[in-house]
Amino acid sequence: MRIDDLSWQAENYGGLSPRKVDLLLEHGHLDLVIRAAEERGEWFCAERAAKELCRSGEFARALKVVEPFAATGWRTALWVKADVLLRAGRTDEALDLVRPDEEGRASQIVCRDFAELLAKAGRVDEAIDLLVPHCGESWIRSVLVEITEGQDRDEWLLELIAPHAEAARHASDESRWDCSRSDVQELQARVLERAGRVDEAMRILGQAIAERRCLTQNTLTAYAELLARHGRLDALRELATGRHAHTVLHIYAQALRDRGRVQEAETVMRDAIAADDWAGHRAWLSSALLRDGRLDDAITVAAPGFSSYDCGNLLAPLVHPLHDRPQELLHLLDHPLTVPHHGHAEFQHSWRAFALASLGRAEEAIAVVEAHPDPWSDPCIVRAGLLSTAGHLDAAATELRSLGSIKAREELFEVLVQQGQAAEAIATHPTAAEQRAARAKSTPVPLREDGYSLEPPF
Repeated sequence: MRIDDLSWQAENYGGLSPRKVDLLLEHGHLDLVIRAAEERGEWFCAERAAKELCRSGEFARALKVVEPFAATGWRTALWVKADVLLRAGRTDEALDLVRPDEEGRASQIVCRDFAELLAKAGRVDEAIDLLVPHCGESWIRSVLVEITEGQDRDEWLLELIAPHAEAARHASDESRWDCSRSDVQELQARVLERAGRVDEAMRILGQAIAERRCLTQNTLTAYAELLARHGRLDALRELATGRHAHTVLHIYAQALRDRGRVQEAETVMRDAIAADDWAGHRAWLSSALLRDGRLDDAITVAAPGFSSYDCGNLLAPLVHPLHDRPQELLHLLDHPLTVPHHGHAEFQHSWRAFALASLGRAEEAIAVVEAHPDPWSDPCIVRAGLLSTAGHLDAAATELRSLGSIKAREELFEVLVQQGQAAEAIATHPTAAEQRAARAKSTPVPLREDGYSLEPPF
């Protein structure tokens, strides 16, 4: 077991990926997960097994699973071991294991990680002392806000933030933008709110917006959400129906829905679409209608954006919530208003095949793939996946075994687990070393001058 190999696993989800380990655990195979960690050096098995064992109070077993990985000195494993020790009540051992040296104290990331561990151990003051030297960074201030919640440190924290807020105001007055303090007003408001000083929090954010001291959407969003949480709907409506509608109108509409005023929320958004046919308004309303079971209405609202490019495309946001509702997904794909996804008909072929297979119509699903082979990198793998989705596990397993490739063995794993053959699934799955070797042999993808691929997917 080497640090380089473990790092490759973690960075590439090599070996048994987290999703596959979770599948084993969902089927009650904790002992097999532990064995895979011990015999195959599967990091994600060790990590998740330790977490499961801690949940049941089996700290000694959890440490035994993690120890071989931590013994390499790999930092990720050391932190997991420290977490186990902390959960076991061995606080000093946990902290000593990952306590930063002088060099580590100069690293903001190391200090952040150790401060969060200190906070979990109930040593908030030590965590604060560690982070204060780095509080010139906005993300460190965010960590301080997180770890001090409920710790009776709000007034102290407000004093710490105040000079940064004042500096941000001065920069704004001088038409400068200080990125290191871009979120300081939102942090101030958050601490004031949790300290019970809601009106003061609203005043700070409202004034920043009125004086145009904020140059990001974050302040607008924070203010709108603050108003919504505390029922200040009149002020929220005024904010949302002005020049900031693109940023916060959906927050106002959702606040209305949360209070049972569903029809009013729909009217607000339809009026906005009539006045300013912006894709964001259509996206919110179509998703809301879909949640209410009004698929045809959702399609009608979203249809003008079905052929738009990139994030403006409104077809995929309707498709994804319907993955577990295949009959409705087919209805969407067959609807006369549904047009190709920015000309990429292959997306619809994929969605259609999946929906048909989910309904048990395996032959029709496979026929879609055979009629449109271009989108599929490996139609045989796709065929096996559709058979599995349709519930034909034996046929899927036979197909994948006949292929025998690294990819096929990865896909076979899930089929075997569903068949109740978890031990064979693990034995069949390629090791991290096999996966790494296979990827090293793959042909490099030619790139354009800007670094993007010359071949799909771009």
